[in-house]
Amino acid sequence: MYTEFFGFTEKPFTLVPNPNYLYLSSKHGNALTFLEYGLAEKVGFVMLTGEIGIGKTTLIRHMLNQVETDMDVAVIFNTNILSNDLIKLILNEFEIEYKDGISKAKTLDILYDFLIQQYAAGRKTLLIIDEAQNLSDDVLEEIRMLSNLQTDEELLLQIMIVGQPNLRDKIQDSRLEQFAQRISVSYHLFAMNRKETGAYIAYRLEKAGGNPALFSNEIVEKIFETSAGIPRTINLLCDAILVYGYADEAKEIGLDILEQVIEDKGGMGVFTKQKLKNMPVNQQEDDLIEKLEKKITKMEQHIEQLTKAVDVQLKEAESRAEFCRDELVLSLKRLLASERKRNSTLERAYGQIKGKVQVVARLKLDK
Repeated sequence: MYTEFFGFTEKPFTLVPNPNYLYLSSKHGNALTFLEYGLAEKVGFVMLTGEIGIGKTTLIRHMLNQVETDMDVAVIFNTNILSNDLIKLILNEFEIEYKDGISKAKTLDILYDFLIQQYAAGRKTLLIIDEAQNLSDDVLEEIRMLSNLQTDEELLLQIMIVGQPNLRDKIQDSRLEQFAQRISVSYHLFAMNRKETGAYIAYRLEKAGGNPALFSNEIVEKIFETSAGIPRTINLLCDAILVYGYADEAKEIGLDILEQVIEDKGGMGVFTKQKLKNMPVNQQEDDLIEKLEKKITKMEQHIEQLTKAVDVQLKEAESRAEFCRDELVLSLKRLLASERKRNSTLERAYGQIKGKVQVVARLKLDK
């Protein structure tokens, strides 16, 4: 609809997770690094958490596009299940055949045989469980038990759990202590800051073939304020802005269009200022970084002052050393002169004694 009007080759802001449009902010880049590390090192459980719409699924899809050909992956999205159904669901996702009505123990044997065959063939096996915050304690315990499927040297099944922030709270329960201990790599994905929000919007506009500077800094500031840096909300806002701009045949997007979008979409998932006041804003990481940067600046200033003070002391020490060296040289010169004078006296005394000895020797010869 508006793509041709604004010169896009496709819609830049869609709500469907698209790994081709993944913008690696510092936080998303760190999350991807943690996930890739967990897979490469074949650790136990890998956990990724973050707010709704933060980009977890997009990250996972991007990662799956990069996995090696020797890895088989199963992804479970339906997490409202009973513990008895988990193994069967995993078998289905790996496309492993089994007979209906078999016992839970038998399904576990079938899964174990499959993993052994994978291991013997040199293949890796990964299970990803999305929306894991919905899993019951019983199902989480069943998942923990799957980590016991291993050889003497390594795990047969790597497991990655993905969920909303309350997943972190859930596994801190004392009843899930053993599960929490199995998590080797964990990362919580925070929302983007103002700078990253602007870069994210420009990246998607340019990726779709449009003008990356289509939205002014004033509009970006307002989008960040309204969205709290959540990518899905940013997409919803930006897409609506482009629709409204197209309807008004506005080649330049004005702040009035954004205000109209916020007013119209306030009840459809876009967070208003009032809602932002009542929700936890995930800027803790940015605030921490800002504080650390200030501390680092102060430390650098302090180090600079110390460096100058040390330089002064070194110069003073060098000056004193030079003075002491001059005094030492002068003292040595005096000692050398004294030794030379003493040697000269000794030489004269030696000459006198030698002369007397020679005279005595001649007298003896004459006799």
